[in-house]
Amino acid sequence: MVPPIAMALVSATTQLQVVAARTEVAEEEIHLQEKQRVLGILPNFYVSYVRDAYPLNSKQKFELAWKTTIDPFTIVLTAATAGIEQARNDFSGYGEGAQGYGKRFGAAYADTAIGTFMGSAILPSLLKQDPRYFYKGTGGTRSRILYAIANIFICKGDNQRWQPNYSNIFGSLAAGGISNLYYPAKNRGVGLTFENAFIGIGVGAVVNLAQEFVVRKFTPKVPDYDPAQSAQSPGRSKKQVP
Repeated sequence: MVPPIAMALVSATTQLQVVAARTEVAEEEIHLQEKQRVLGILPNFYVSYVRDAYPLNSKQKFELAWKTTIDPFTIVLTAATAGIEQARNDFSGYGEGAQGYGKRFGAAYADTAIGTFMGSAILPSLLKQDPRYFYKGTGGTRSRILYAIANIFICKGDNQRWQPNYSNIFGSLAAGGISNLYYPAKNRGVGLTFENAFIGIGVGAVVNLAQEFVVRKFTPKVPDYDPAQSAQSPGRSKKQVP
C-alpha cells in the first residue's frame, strides 16, 4: 500500500512580445511621410510627427532623397529660382536668353540635388545620423524656437540619441564646394563655397521654425499623434498568454 501522490501545478503567465522588423516599421513610416504635403502640394517629407520613429537604413535615406529631388514641386521651384536669377542677371557669366536660363536652371537644380543627397543621404548613411526634423509641438514658444534652431546643429543618430549634426553642416560645405565646378569662373572660389553653405544653413533654420509653428496646421494626412505624450514605439504589441 502506498500513500496517495499529488502533484501541485503552479499557474504561470508568460508575456509574449511581438516585434515587427525595424526595417518594415521604418518603411511604413516613410510611406506616411511621403503623403505629407503642405496644402496638399508642397512636399513635406523630411519631418516626423512621431517622436520615437524608427531610424532609417541607408537604402531608405537614399530613396527619400531621390523622391524629394525628382518631385514635381522641386522642379517647379527650381525653374522659378532660375527665372528670378535671370531677371536680376545673377551669375552674368551664364549669359542671357534661353541658353543662359538653361544654365541657371541646371546650376540651381544641381545645388538642390547635391545638397539633398550630401546632407540627407550620403553623410547620414556614413555617419549613421537621421536626416529628419522631429516635430516638438509642446512647451513654451521660446523653448520651441530654440529647439527648431538647435536642430540645424544637432540631430538624432541611428541609435536615437541626440548628437552634433555633422551631416547637415559638412553636407552644406560639401555642396558649396562642389558648386565651384559649374558656376561661372568669376563667381567661383572659397567665397562661393561658404556663401552657399551659409545660405543652406540659414534656409534650414527658417524651415525648422516654419515646421514647428506653421506647417503642421496646413499639412493633411499627418499621424494622429499627441506630442505631449510619449507614444508607444510603432510595430510593438504585447499579449498576455496564460
